[in-house]
Amino acid sequence: MFGDMKPLLLIFGVTVAFTCSSLRAQGPDPDRILEGARLSAALTKLDDGLKGHLANNGKKIPITIFLKGRDIQFQFMENNTWRVFHLRLNEDQYDLFEIIQGKTIDFPRNKLTESIAGTDLTYEDLALRFFYWPNPKLEGIETIGAFETYKLRLDKPSKDVGNYFSVYVWVHTKFGAFMKVHGHAKNGEILKEFLVEDVMKVSDEVWTLHKMQVSSYKNGRRSSITDMVLEKPAKEGLKGLR
Repeated sequence: MFGDMKPLLLIFGVTVAFTCSSLRAQGPDPDRILEGARLSAALTKLDDGLKGHLANNGKKIPITIFLKGRDIQFQFMENNTWRVFHLRLNEDQYDLFEIIQGKTIDFPRNKLTESIAGTDLTYEDLALRFFYWPNPKLEGIETIGAFETYKLRLDKPSKDVGNYFSVYVWVHTKFGAFMKVHGHAKNGEILKEFLVEDVMKVSDEVWTLHKMQVSSYKNGRRSSITDMVLEKPAKEGLKGLR
């Protein structure tokens, strides 16, 4: 599935970067495991942009993603128009903005659960909000593919908004990055699954997502699938977040 695993998997929501780092989940303390996965999600060495697409029901939606430290800029084509967003990650929170006609505008919280261009991805999914829910619980160790992972459970704080009431995160026991996520409804039914299927090498130190599958569920059965596919960046790179 993944081929040769290099020094550290660093995986996060819309963009998944595999890069050399000393970040690891240290021991079975769930807070430290989640902190390691959260830092892995925020810190990368990949500054150039990645082009790709979201594929859903035979339709391809062009996307472009730029990474620069804790800043992520992503854009997608909707109704023949590029919509541009800026996600700023901090240690205990995130800020999401939409850039409209050169102006940076706070993205409304009540729209976080809306679908992106009719796909299975929502803005809530891109922001990985559940990574900042308190009091994660370690539920055991499970194998994902050929890799050993910690299984964590997170429950939504009472005042938070969003589709998920509980989230399970599988975190690589050695590399400290999350490999799979399940989002569940209040009654325990699964609503969403994120699963990395393939990666690609873009330099000696950097591995990045090639393909991730995002699946929606209804009444316990998979109802829709969106694939996110990214291309190897051009040598000169793209220009963004400069």
